[in-house]
Amino acid sequence: MTLALRQRSGADPASALDFATAARRRAVLATAAGIALCLLLAVIALGQGAVPIAPERVARILLAQATGGGDALAARDALVVVNIRLPRVLLGLMIGAALAVSGALMQGLFRNPLADPGLVGVSAGAGLAAAVTIVLGDRILAGTGLKLPFAVLPVGAFCGGLVSTVVLYLIATRQGRTSIATMLLAGIALGALSGAFTGLLSYLSDDRQLRDLTFWSLGSLGGASWSKLAVIAPVLLPLLIAAPVLARGLNALMLGEAEAYHLGLPVQRIKAMAILLVALAVGASVATAGIIGFIGIVVPHLVRLAVGPDHRLLLPLSALGGAGLLVAADTAARLLVAPAELPIGIVTAALGAPFFLWLLLRKAGHDDL
Repeated sequence: MTLALRQRSGADPASALDFATAARRRAVLATAAGIALCLLLAVIALGQGAVPIAPERVARILLAQATGGGDALAARDALVVVNIRLPRVLLGLMIGAALAVSGALMQGLFRNPLADPGLVGVSAGAGLAAAVTIVLGDRILAGTGLKLPFAVLPVGAFCGGLVSTVVLYLIATRQGRTSIATMLLAGIALGALSGAFTGLLSYLSDDRQLRDLTFWSLGSLGGASWSKLAVIAPVLLPLLIAAPVLARGLNALMLGEAEAYHLGLPVQRIKAMAILLVALAVGASVATAGIIGFIGIVVPHLVRLAVGPDHRLLLPLSALGGAGLLVAADTAARLLVAPAELPIGIVTAALGAPFFLWLLLRKAGHDDL
């Protein structure tokens, strides 16, 4: 598209071709750097914790597991790396990628770099469903002597995220058209309403339920396991693969909805697909790891500052950046108060809130010019 525009405007075809080649080269280098950074952070995360393991030993353990080798001396380290830390790292990579891609989709949909998946109320709806499951489910089973099955909590949170998104979509859609402004305002209202009911449930909960609600609201990858990974991977991986399909449509929406419509693009279908992908990705992430903030706003904006607004590059690089940032934040959460563990939401908020304030000040400065 850029090459065609340059040729139409009278630019030298050779220089336009050189520009397109340089852009592709930058895209390849940025993608390779993102993959390498994610792998490096993953290896570091696998070696850090109550039982420190050197990176080269981590690499040997993973190679031995892949080839079926190994020795008895490495059995303990292999148990720690393969059964405890590896599922946690893989879960962090997938959830970080999903949250960052969701942020990039929302920013493209709203045509605003300050947009965030939390604006549409998906996280708040999932959190409310989780609170209902923890408090009411525990009280229903109180007289039976049974414990609430752990699998019920992610399922409840996931359903809560979907329900909140469906309600929001119905509110914002009139005569086959979805109003983005109405969706934004309705999302804020639904988020506040969900927060009020979550606070009421916190008030009614006992000490144990309140502790569970607190840790859920702050987010954690501590419950990662291969079984949980097997449940979440079939949901998140297809979403991450499907998101780049919307890149061309989001690029056109940057010009405005009317312009995108006149270009022959199905604007309403693009908006519906973007909303559905965000709902599924954020709902599944909250259902698995609790509420983790600021990944969806910080990563896409940094990537946009580095490589530009083209969603063909922005979406995959946001996935890599979100994956790396969440794994790094989780590693910091495990090390800062070792042998205890900070909720990961505290780390991401401590990093993301100052950055968000900087974005606001920077945008206000540009608006005053």
